Amino acid sequence: RPDLGLTSRAEVVEEARRITAATSLPLLVDVDTGWGNEIADCVRELELAGVAGMHIEDQVEQKRCGHRSGKVLVPVMEMQARLSAALAARQDSSFVIMARTDAAGVEGLAAAIDRSLAYIETGADMIFVEALGSLDEYRQFTEVVQVPVLANLTEFGQTPLFEREQMAQTGISILLYPLSAFRVMSKAVEALYASIRTEGTQRGWLERMQSREELYDLLDYHTAELAQDKQRKKDQHND
Repeated sequence: RPDLGLTSRAEVVEEARRITAATSLPLLVDVDTGWGNEIADCVRELELAGVAGMHIEDQVEQKRCGHRSGKVLVPVMEMQARLSAALAARQDSSFVIMARTDAAGVEGLAAAIDRSLAYIETGADMIFVEALGSLDEYRQFTEVVQVPVLANLTEFGQTPLFEREQMAQTGISILLYPLSAFRVMSKAVEALYASIRTEGTQRGWLERMQSREELYDLLDYHTAELAQDKQRKKDQHND
């Protein structure tokens, strides 16, 4: 149940551990509003999990999705306190602490810029500006905010689905596609099982499926299988 302030720190950290165990790519973790007094523990646990960075936002704890109406922001000083707690807990200087602001849709673009400057002054490494509606707004934002800025290109939200090159020309440094793969997967699953129900077979879907060998290659399955065989032979020899 994301984007409602109902996901626990333990759940997020555990998922982060699973991801970092599977890939060497840098992982940026969404910690929502930081779980109040748990911010410092969150930072330490994410660092130990091998996470590259996190973003923390300026909504109240009972938050909303950044592309929904009804968002309520905390005062600037409260968000600065969140950032200060995170920065004080950081042990690895390469661990990125990114401040997200939802102010554009609540207080306007100027307020989003002012808040971002305050967060940078507090020590935020990067800024995540949520739900801007035009390329010109992104240009205005990056002209003033002189740190790397992330833009969220989630589908069906307040931000049009601009192309990567368009966003690069506005000065945006990082693009986020948070649910693109999930939405495609969910739609495909619905269609697959509807097809099985009506047709009684999945044969018509085989060309759209990842093959067994493709999956094994992705998981490096054969290496693990060979290691098991080697261990089994060793155990049999010892017996």
